[in-house]
Order: sequence, then C-alpha cells, then structure tokens
Amino acid sequence: MYQDRFDMPLSTESAQARDHYVAGVDLLLAGQTGAVQAFQNALDADPDFALASVGLARACQYAGDMASAKAAIAQARDAARPVDAREASHINAFDLSLSGKTAQAYAAIRAHVDSYPRDAVVAQTCSSVFGLIGFSGQPGREAEILAYTAALLPHYGEDWWCLSQYAFALCETGALDKAADYIDRALALNPRNANGAHVRSHVYYETGETKLGISYLSDWLKTYDRSASLHGHLSWHAALWSLEQGDMDAMWQRIDADVQPGAALGLPINVLTDTASILYRAELAGVAVPDARWQAVSDYAAQYFPKASLGFVDIHAALAHAMAGNTEAIEALIRAPNPVTGDLVTPVAQAYAAIARQSWAEAVALLVSAMADHARLGGSRAQRDLLEFSLLGALLKLGRDDEAKRLLALRRPVLLGSHGLHGLNAH
Repeated sequence: MYQDRFDMPLSTESAQARDHYVAGVDLLLAGQTGAVQAFQNALDADPDFALASVGLARACQYAGDMASAKAAIAQARDAARPVDAREASHINAFDLSLSGKTAQAYAAIRAHVDSYPRDAVVAQTCSSVFGLIGFSGQPGREAEILAYTAALLPHYGEDWWCLSQYAFALCETGALDKAADYIDRALALNPRNANGAHVRSHVYYETGETKLGISYLSDWLKTYDRSASLHGHLSWHAALWSLEQGDMDAMWQRIDADVQPGAALGLPINVLTDTASILYRAELAGVAVPDARWQAVSDYAAQYFPKASLGFVDIHAALAHAMAGNTEAIEALIRAPNPVTGDLVTPVAQAYAAIARQSWAEAVALLVSAMADHARLGGSRAQRDLLEFSLLGALLKLGRDDEAKRLLALRRPVLLGSHGLHGLNAH
C-alpha cells in the first residue's frame, strides 16, 4: 500500500493516483492553485480512491465551489472500495463539516487528530485563526490554537506546513521572536507557501516592521496567481502597509486591482472583510472614501451574506451597511445575530450605526463594551485592530486625545507613530 508525504497509508494501488494526491495535499496546505486539478487527476487514475475525493471536496471548498465540494464528499462516502477505520473517520469529519454540522465536525476532527496527528488534511481544519477553533466564538480561542499546534509539532518535525501554523499561533499570542524563528524555518523549506508568507506578514505587522513587510510582500506577490486563495488577503496586508506609510496612491492601486469586489478573486468572506476594513481604516487615517465605494461593499455583503453568519463577517457587514446608510440591513443584523457571538456583534453593529450618525459618545460606550474579549469574533489581531482604531477614532472626535493615546499605548503599542489614525499625535 502506498503512503502520503506524512507516512499515512493510502488505499490506492495506483502510483499515479498517489503522486497526484500528494501534490494536491501540498498545494492545498500551501494555499497555491492547482489542488482541484491534482485531486481530480488522482481520481482519474483511481476513481475509487476515497481520500482523493475528500481532498477534492476540501479544495473545492477553498475555491468557493460548495456544490462540487458536496458532490465530491458524496463520492468519497459512496466509494466502491472498502476503506479502513482511519479513512472512514477522515471522510466522516469532512462530511459533517460540509453538511454544516460544525459542532459535530469539530468533535470528530479533534478525535481523529488525537488518533492520527499526521493526517494533515484533517489537522489543518483547526490550525489557524480561520479554522474551526478560530471561528468557534469561544473564549480562549487563541490559546487553544497555540496548544493545538504545539501538540502537533512533535509529530511533524521540520515540516514547512506545521512550522508555519505553529508560528502563526505564536504570533497571535505575542511570542513574536519565537514566531519569527519558526516562520523563517518554514519558509526556508518552502518559500512559495502562501500560508507561510501570510504568517511572515503578520509577524512583520506585529513587530512594526512596515518597510520590511511591504518590501517582502510586494516581491512575493509578483509570482503568486491572482486566483489563489490568499492573493486578495495578502494584497490587503500590502495596502494596509501603504496606508500606514502614508502612500495613498499605492493603497488605492492595491484595493482597486486586488482587494475590492469585482477585482479580488478570493472567497466572499475575504473580499467583504478586507475591503470594509481597509476603507474604514483609510477614513480613520483622514482619507476621503467616496460613498460609491461603501455602497458597493454594502451591496456585496447583502448579496453574499444576507443573514447573520460568523461574527467576524457580521461586524464587517455592519460597518459596510452603516457607512452606506443601509439602515434596514444593519438593523436586521442587530435583531437576529449569530447566537454564538451575538453578544459582541450587536454592540459593534450598533456602534457603527452610531458612528454613521456621528453619535460619538454612544459609539465609544458600545465599542468599550465589546473590547474585553473581541478575539471571540474571529480573525487575527491585525484584523481586529479595526475595532481598536474605531474606538480611538471616536475618542478623538470627542476631543479625548490623551485618553486615545493612553489606550493605544496600552492595547496596541506597536502601532504608535503610524499614519493609521488621523489627528493622533503619538510621538
């Protein structure tokens, strides 16, 4: 029996199917294009290779093609050739996930990883801020991701995927020197790992190395396929750094070419959250954002997320709707939020509605109420700086400059001195 790159057995007798499967897994873990085709090639070589169908389902999910993802997992479930207990568990975990049974899927995945920690396709579902732990809405999710990835390390050794995931968890919990060491080791093993480039960008952000960050990303993105899953989001990082440097022309070029609706080719969650975030952070920096841009993002949110979704999505949708004056849409989010994070989404949505009315004191009170544990909303620290800056901006509107400076120094000292907030003399 053949094995994958992680020494896990594969129920195929086809060397060609094995090779395509291994290539597909690496493309998937690296955030590169071609995974869908690689898994399909594996199935062409062996139509009853159930794990290739699972890989295809996951790759289609990353590509935003949920119909094909569900068809692929059904193919895995109905494969003619018997599968062993590990493969049956592997299939079941993704079947639950793609059926929307998130809680059951999480339990199944954790149990599977406990038994088969080197089953990377399953393990990666919980390994980042955009995974099942990251979007759980539960307190302590950053510490849980760190513990989860730390437990994987002994099983993987010097593996570029696992090193990069552990580095991200270290970065999000403030161990920046250690994170830099691990991500540099990971990228030395696979420089074209887009997830690794993403983690490297976060380490640069958290250490305040803006010039290094934008230089690194500008070079890295030159050969990264625009249709790849992380292209738009990495472009958001570059646009944000341009904003912090005061280079508004470069910021708008990135937004127009690679971030906003109609330009970015990534998943709707990234297109919405990245665009709403960069537009509002630009406004906070004193940049005039045309109303038409906000209307376009609000329309996009209404199209792709007409009802409450993940808390991370909902706060960005609320921001877009508020800035576009779409009162009905923002009220719908407030009335019926996601029950897991509604206690945070509601005050944040109300705060953005207050900001749109220029009710600054109301906005401050609402945002303060959500600050204690906004990590539950999901996303990275860099992404949730939107909330930090929204609060600081409202304080400045009230003339509470000293309070804003103290708050920035206390909560996000790395951002002191950037161009990220108009009117805040942080020096």
